[in-house]
Amino acid sequence: MKESSDNNWISFSDIMTVLMIIFLFISISYMMQVKKEQDKRDEVFENYKKTRSQIYNDLDSTFSKGFEKWNIEIEPDLSIKISDANALFEAQLYTDEVILKENFKDFLSQFAPRFLTIILNPKYQDKISEIRIEGHTSISKPENEFNSKYYQHMVVLSQKRSNKVLEYMMSLSSYINLTDTDKNRLRFFLTSNGLAFGRSLDIDNNYKFYSNKKINKEKSMRVEFKIVTNSEDVINKWFENLKK
Repeated sequence: MKESSDNNWISFSDIMTVLMIIFLFISISYMMQVKKEQDKRDEVFENYKKTRSQIYNDLDSTFSKGFEKWNIEIEPDLSIKISDANALFEAQLYTDEVILKENFKDFLSQFAPRFLTIILNPKYQDKISEIRIEGHTSISKPENEFNSKYYQHMVVLSQKRSNKVLEYMMSLSSYINLTDTDKNRLRFFLTSNGLAFGRSLDIDNNYKFYSNKKINKEKSMRVEFKIVTNSEDVINKWFENLKK
């Protein structure tokens, strides 16, 4: 009777040992999977930072010298701001026709070939997902801030301005002389957008939407060139997967 009891106990011990081994393997497998996901996440973020840093350094080294008189601003978010639209476009009192000032044409003629060289660099071929030419306006009077018709009018105006910049850049030899492959690539990710005064800048050069400080009209009326990397798309998809 005692021998039978001992055998039962040994058998139960063996079962527990096997179960413990199984659970151990499951735990190790889970930990390896978690580590793999962490490594993958770290790699994505590292590539994201590296790509943005490389592009920013190229922009800064290219435009920090020789463009001082235009007072352009190169931001870490890979945007290039050309402020004070009054200095960029001819004032049209009775029409919405958009005309570039000669000074702005001169700027674009020098800016475009250098900018295209950067964004068409083979090392960024699979790094850039979009290039935005953004038109931004300001608010002429405080009472217009929540006037829907005024806002819609500014959307149209800012869109016309960004379109005019794109049109002029595509008329330059630096674009015309590109290969068909490069032109197709530009047509794929180059866009013009009118954002009216939705992203007005405040006196500290930050978005008024977040700070609610007084608008800086000169800084708000601007044209921006903004580079969007595909790493941002990867990160967004990664966050989306976390929610599932």
